[in-house]
Amino acid sequence: MQLFAQKGTTTKTILFTSLSLLLLACGNNQQQQVQAPLTDVDFLEIQPATAHEEKKYPGSIEGSVNVDIKAQVTGYLDQIYVSEGDFVQKGQSLFRIKGDVYKQQVNNSQAFLKAALATEENARIELEKIRPLVAGKVVSQLQLQTAEANYASAQAQVAQARAALGSSEINAAFSLIKAPVSGYIGRIPNRIGNLVNPADATPLTTLSEINNVFVYFSLSEADFISFVKDRKAGEGINTVELIIADGTLYDHKGKLEIASGNIDRTTGSIPLKAVFPNPDKLLRSGGSGKVILRKTLPSSLTVPMSSVKDIQNKYFVFTLADSNKITMKPIEIAGKSDNNYILKTGLKAGDKVAINRIDALNEGMVVKPDHLRTQQAN
Repeated sequence: MQLFAQKGTTTKTILFTSLSLLLLACGNNQQQQVQAPLTDVDFLEIQPATAHEEKKYPGSIEGSVNVDIKAQVTGYLDQIYVSEGDFVQKGQSLFRIKGDVYKQQVNNSQAFLKAALATEENARIELEKIRPLVAGKVVSQLQLQTAEANYASAQAQVAQARAALGSSEINAAFSLIKAPVSGYIGRIPNRIGNLVNPADATPLTTLSEINNVFVYFSLSEADFISFVKDRKAGEGINTVELIIADGTLYDHKGKLEIASGNIDRTTGSIPLKAVFPNPDKLLRSGGSGKVILRKTLPSSLTVPMSSVKDIQNKYFVFTLADSNKITMKPIEIAGKSDNNYILKTGLKAGDKVAINRIDALNEGMVVKPDHLRTQQAN
């Protein structure tokens, strides 16, 4: 019995010792956690300032005049007077279609006109001969009326022959295709000897006048309504800029115009047109770029883009609350201004926003504010 009593006492002693060591370890861990240094965080106190909103829209470039050059008569392509990429003046010869058949049509029309003129002259002579005979009652009035009708018919035949001649001459002229405007020649898909006709889907070439170019882009319905309101209030953007295909800013500014009066039902957007001067012929029809729309927004709240956390397409910032605790706040973004987001909702003037170490911050976390600066007006 004494042996069992000793064993029980030893077991209790071991349990007590183990429990004491465990509590001591927990206490040490808690002490270590309490003593862990706080995270140093820089904060920005946001204040209303003037923001310059910037929005970019993809656009397609077209010449101020774009003409599809097509054959107006059927025939074999006989001559090509220009090369792809050439600049041509209005009225300059571009193509010639083999026109022998049209020349023959002109000759036939001329012969028919001569015959009609001869018939007209005979009818006139006959009429002049009958008139005095009717006056002298040598022939009847009916014969005079017949002569007059024959003369009128001959005159109509002459008019018809003249019209046929004019038509054949026009067709013959169409065999030589000239530039309707000045501009740059596009691709020429046909070669000498190809049969061409007015029904061809592919034009002989395209001609673009690019002293000024149009850059077409689209605004959403909401953006368009905002644009119209701003323009009506005198705050709209009529001067625009362009980022060209190599990523650089185009040297010249453009003017904004509305390209359509209707909103596309399928896309919910409306096309706009920016007109840019193109003195160096750098921009070409068929190119692309990004149109930049800017406007000034007074008394706006902005936050640096680097201070915003994006979680599943929702945006958050970390603000400093009482007792140096972190609060995570959702925000809505209205636009961009340089490296800042323009706020729509979520913050108010005087809020202090964390501007660094945002990946290490969490809701309710206690931090050590390191530097606090106030946002300056732009």
